[in-house]
Amino acid sequence: MMRTKLVAGNWKMNKTLTEAMEFAVSLQEHRDELPDGVEVMIAPPSLYLVPMEMVKDPVYELAAQNCSQHSFGAFTGEISAAMLSEMRVRYAIIGHSERRQYFHEGDTLLARKVDACLLHGIKPVFCVGENLEERQEKRHFITVLHQLEHGLYHLSPAQMADVVLAYEPVWAIGTGVTASSDQAQEMHAFVRQSLASHVGEATANRVRILYGGSVNASNSADLFACPDVDGALVGGASLKVHEFIRIIRSAAGL
Repeated sequence: MMRTKLVAGNWKMNKTLTEAMEFAVSLQEHRDELPDGVEVMIAPPSLYLVPMEMVKDPVYELAAQNCSQHSFGAFTGEISAAMLSEMRVRYAIIGHSERRQYFHEGDTLLARKVDACLLHGIKPVFCVGENLEERQEKRHFITVLHQLEHGLYHLSPAQMADVVLAYEPVWAIGTGVTASSDQAQEMHAFVRQSLASHVGEATANRVRILYGGSVNASNSADLFACPDVDGALVGGASLKVHEFIRIIRSAAGL
């Protein structure tokens, strides 16, 4: 089954508003270089979602880097899925390793965040991945399966079809070390097989599974050539418009 490639830029806590708008304008100016058949997503700091939505045109979709599990209420500093939905944000990154590690977000909480997103028509980009110790001890499949079971496997097949998965080996995030294409394909195939056993092969074949972890313009083509790699969740390289465009083009084989 042909799945539309998705190249997603996670800006994390980077760029001023001026820099963000300059990036958005530059991407618009280079729209002729963007290939058909590849979806582009940008997850800026939440402060920039509204101004970037106003100038995005059809070039990219917007994502939030996080979302509250609550719909409303006295939760200072939080942003709900209902608020994001009204801003026409289509995606939200849930369960990124930095949220798991630094903010101690556990499986039960992440499952609730997934539910909140789906309730308001936002597609969760649900992150899974093992750390270096788990990889070295050959526990990487067990770790990822646990994250899937406790974060997603309460969903119905129809709900699962609206989820995007992102495999991000923690040992490759921001380190300059990238999983080999064989390692990426092996894990992506494992994830798809696990999905098939839970929600059926037809739904599993619809779900896009992105790779994340030191993706750049030099290694993206090899990763995108893997049959079960449906795109990338890009960190640092998504902050540079010309490199980001090169990655997007490589998703189309250009």
